[in-house]
Amino acid sequence: MATASSRKSRVFTISLPPELAQKAEALAQRDSRTMSELFREAFRMYSAQQAQRTLDELGDYAAGRNPNGYTEADVPRLINEVRAQKPRRRKARSNG
Repeated sequence: MATASSRKSRVFTISLPPELAQKAEALAQRDSRTMSELFREAFRMYSAQQAQRTLDELGDYAAGRNPNGYTEADVPRLINEVRAQKPRRRKARSNG
């Protein structure tokens, strides 16, 4: 028999308003799940939704940082253009 100290899952106590609790219990019963399974799945879905939201926000930020629409294929050409605009530096001579 597992003891409380050897348990791998953490236990949380939550409170729900009666109407929401009733809906949760009905969903769990309908899907033949325990309340723990129902809330684990709900958290997984919420977590995935938040991750997607973060990715969408990063995509919007990145799109705003590239107003010319450059792609990875443009990088070598852009490097060559910038290098062509800069004056060439002479290599330092070593004494000795």
